[in-house]
Amino acid sequence: MQVLTIRDFAIIDRLSLDFDVGLTVITGETGAGKSILVNALNLVLGGRGSADVVRTGADAAHVEAVFDVEDAPDLRARLVEAGVELPVGEPLIVRRVFSRTGRHRAYLNDAQVTLSTLARVTSGLVDISGQHEHYSLLQTDFHLDLIDRASREAPLLAMRDGLRRQWEIVNELDGNISTLETARRSRVEREAFLRFQLEELTHARLDSPDEEDTLETERRLLRNAEKLRESTKRAEGDLYSDQGAAVERLSRAARSVRELVAFDETLSPIAADLEAAAALAEDSARTLSSYARRVHSDPDRLEAVESRLSVLSKLRRKHGASLLEVIARRELLALELLTLASADSRLEDLGRERHKAALSLLDAAQSLTAARGAAGKLLCRAIEAELADLGMTRAKLDVRIEPLATGLKCLTVNIGPRGADRVEFLLSANPGEPPAPLSKIASGGELSRFMLAVKRVIAESDPVGTYVFDEVDAGVGGPTAVAIGRKLALVSQTRQALCITHLPQIAALADRHLHVSKVIEGDRTHSDVKPLEGEERVRELARMLGGERLTEATLQLARELISSR
Repeated sequence: MQVLTIRDFAIIDRLSLDFDVGLTVITGETGAGKSILVNALNLVLGGRGSADVVRTGADAAHVEAVFDVEDAPDLRARLVEAGVELPVGEPLIVRRVFSRTGRHRAYLNDAQVTLSTLARVTSGLVDISGQHEHYSLLQTDFHLDLIDRASREAPLLAMRDGLRRQWEIVNELDGNISTLETARRSRVEREAFLRFQLEELTHARLDSPDEEDTLETERRLLRNAEKLRESTKRAEGDLYSDQGAAVERLSRAARSVRELVAFDETLSPIAADLEAAAALAEDSARTLSSYARRVHSDPDRLEAVESRLSVLSKLRRKHGASLLEVIARRELLALELLTLASADSRLEDLGRERHKAALSLLDAAQSLTAARGAAGKLLCRAIEAELADLGMTRAKLDVRIEPLATGLKCLTVNIGPRGADRVEFLLSANPGEPPAPLSKIASGGELSRFMLAVKRVIAESDPVGTYVFDEVDAGVGGPTAVAIGRKLALVSQTRQALCITHLPQIAALADRHLHVSKVIEGDRTHSDVKPLEGEERVRELARMLGGERLTEATLQLARELISSR
């Protein structure tokens, strides 16, 4: 997280905090507003809020956080799925707005999204202890990922990737089998329908996509045969056979002009043109005479053409816009009938293929389950060692691996894309207490310390970029407080860590110190956050050591705490 901006939220008027890598501690008197910062961040990550968060006198509360997600390919993929564009190199800006009227809005880089989308996209950006909605360790889905990512002895992530590929093969086979079985259940009715349509198209003897155009031309000729014959005979008479026809007159004109050529040679081309026109008119008359003799009415043929065109029109209305599409439809019907006929054989082949693939998937899932059991035990021991350093010396951690209730069935085992396991950690924080799910742990301090222990173990493989620890110091002091602080400092070497604390031993180890105070101006109260450095930081640590009355002893002890970090 790079920046957190809050406006008109609870008792915060306007606040903008820049965050850097390393450990940042937040201190202040009880009630000053430290938890408000965590609550605001919780809302940015998709937590539910209400109009109660709006500062008195304001119309709406605004909370905005800026994240560097350049090295978060999974999150960028979720942004793409949500339809949110994020140019390479640009930060992710998450914003929540709560109106006094009760309406709330969520934005990812100015694109308005639903609350569920916001929560899904920002999942894994920040781990907040003490806020169960965004505490990944309370989500049992995360427990399986925790074992797989933390394992160093066995390449569980590689095994899981291989299993997922096998799972996808079986899943695809199941889809194909389901499709064929559905087709088989309705096959009798479907086959009858297909055969009816195919017989109709086969009986129509569709051979040429141009048949309809050819018949249309023939129908026009048959419908107008008398007119064509009479008009062509009349035109032939006008050209040649009638008295005073065009050929006779053109020939006479040609002879007259030809006689004049003896007196004027320039008339020779005209005489030639007239002679050619007479010859052309005579050829056209012969052609028209031949055409007139061929043209005759044929009612029977016209009826046959009309009937055929009606059949073709009906087929086009049922099967396609053109005869070419109708012919293509006939081929598709024949292919589907053939497919249905071979459905039983194909189902048997797919069944054998599915059985073989399922056995391979089952083998991979069982190997992964065994590896997770061994890795889970090692992880529990490593976390217990860290918890002992954090004051929970008698804490015991177990991992429960149970079979999935749903998934692809392989013999009697349900398998999902991450394997056949449901994984959950069980913690006994004190002797005599039975191990219980983490969600049943009442103490926020214990939960925070457990989170810190886990983060110490998995820091190198954890995809979460920012840890927020609230109440991590609850009920501890002395050496345990120092141990917690040093663990926080170690975690912050690879991850950004924020810690709200009341212990000077922890605050002294921070790379950056923020102080929250409650300020009264006139008749209004607001919370103020101020970075502390130098002597101001010394005085705050001294206050945490000895109360409001500062002494030279507490000041000197504060300086020693800072210098010994």
